[in-house]
Amino acid sequence: MDPIWHESDDFWKTMAPMMFGEERLAGTTEEIDHVAPLLGIQTGDAILDMGCGMGRHSLELARRGYHVTGVDRTETYLHEARKTARKEGLEVDFILSDMRKFISPDSYQAALSMYSTFGYFEDQEENQQVLRNIYQSLNLGGTLILDMMGKEVLARIFIEKTWEEQNGMLFLQEHKVSRNWSWRENRWIMVRDGELYEYKVSHWVYSASELADMLKDSGFCLVDIYGDLEGASYDQNARRLVVIAQK
Repeated sequence: MDPIWHESDDFWKTMAPMMFGEERLAGTTEEIDHVAPLLGIQTGDAILDMGCGMGRHSLELARRGYHVTGVDRTETYLHEARKTARKEGLEVDFILSDMRKFISPDSYQAALSMYSTFGYFEDQEENQQVLRNIYQSLNLGGTLILDMMGKEVLARIFIEKTWEEQNGMLFLQEHKVSRNWSWRENRWIMVRDGELYEYKVSHWVYSASELADMLKDSGFCLVDIYGDLEGASYDQNARRLVVIAQK
């Protein structure tokens, strides 16, 4: 049986050019410009980047003087992140671990889960465990930022089939929702250098109220909801679901 998409090294390696394209990498600096004030962090604070991928946010935070730990399950991504850190003379602790298992009690002033890195696991208890792990890893008063596509936003902009061309690659997607608009099923197809790659990518889709309830059930006491990283209201014009939760 093929591994679940998020447990497949082949998936992460193949899709890296699409997920970490030039445009997304170029936007990292501006994203951290907005993330830092939302979290209320100060230079020198310890920050946890959960699901850090190739470390684009971890590295940018380190450039600004934060003490960063990046956690990811994909060794090839961490290898690239470490290589960049060495090249720039940055000290970042990149750790190979599953977000369902990583806990470092009372170690961080803030934590990040960016670009829809939450809701992968079909068993909802496992997603809840991720939030509990982050909660336990934060200092008292520490804050978490979750950034994803909210259910309300997705319903407004939903398109069943999409395609895009980037750097000689063709990327096609088919989307559908199920389980009373809580589960998103995607078919991803990439054509690159004459080769075709196909994956089924499924994950939970949360509303603002559903995610707030999960965070409170995990122990967080204050939860604020925004419609983008600039702190806009989560209303009919929201572009993302951005949640700030405090321990």
